[in-house]
Amino acid sequence: MDLYGLMGNPVAHSKSPWIHARFAELTGEQLTYERRLVALDAFAEHVRAFGDEGGQGCNVTVPFKFEAAALADELSPRAALAGACNTLRFDDGRIYGDNTDGVGLVNDLVQLAGAPLVRADVLLVGAGGAAAGVLGPLIEAGPRRLVIANRTVDKAQALVDRHAEWAARHGVVLRACALDEIPGQFSVVVNATASSLAGASVPVAAHVLGPDALAYDMMYGPAAEGFLGWARSHGARARDGLGMLVEQAAESFLVWRGVRPPAGRVLAELRATL
Repeated sequence: MDLYGLMGNPVAHSKSPWIHARFAELTGEQLTYERRLVALDAFAEHVRAFGDEGGQGCNVTVPFKFEAAALADELSPRAALAGACNTLRFDDGRIYGDNTDGVGLVNDLVQLAGAPLVRADVLLVGAGGAAAGVLGPLIEAGPRRLVIANRTVDKAQALVDRHAEWAARHGVVLRACALDEIPGQFSVVVNATASSLAGASVPVAAHVLGPDALAYDMMYGPAAEGFLGWARSHGARARDGLGMLVEQAAESFLVWRGVRPPAGRVLAELRATL
């Protein structure tokens, strides 16, 4: 069967193998999907070795999404805009890079969480590969204002500069700021940092949460509980990134196999198992 996998560090917690196995079962596609723990200084070597084993493609998670984009021979428009990849496909010795994170996030926010993004005020916390991957589709969804807050403001400003033309085209006010200088309140707050995975404290103050705000952690399971508990304690609606995980996986499956699996069904089944 065709071989696919997940490259990252850490990866033991990932539900992606179960998700893609279920996608394959429901669509009749013949494939296997494995977790691969990648040494922090050997991403390119791991990816090339995986291709030499017969791998057809892989997902990429923290902390390698920028490296994945640099490794690819060709990028999709959305990956080129992000400068980051979460999906690689091996095509006759060449590597095609895509980014399905943003589509996954927006689909989960709008279709499943019922969070309107049009003319909304959105706060994106973090400026790493996860944030880069979702920024373009978030802008395309048409919020009124989108603020990127990060410990290192220069990294957030680099994302703003990269997406400035895209934001202007969609009529979105886009700006960067420090974590302790976030202006105003927001109806949607997305945590795209690795703070949850590392067990660190919530990176922003509660005053950023507007009335009936949705606080969304791109992590899921136990890693997201700290952020979700913080959000609930301050009156916000809380949602983890499990829906995003399934939605982005469905988009990756389409990139690899040309078939779109039933993401909603698989998400319902996955939540029932957790």
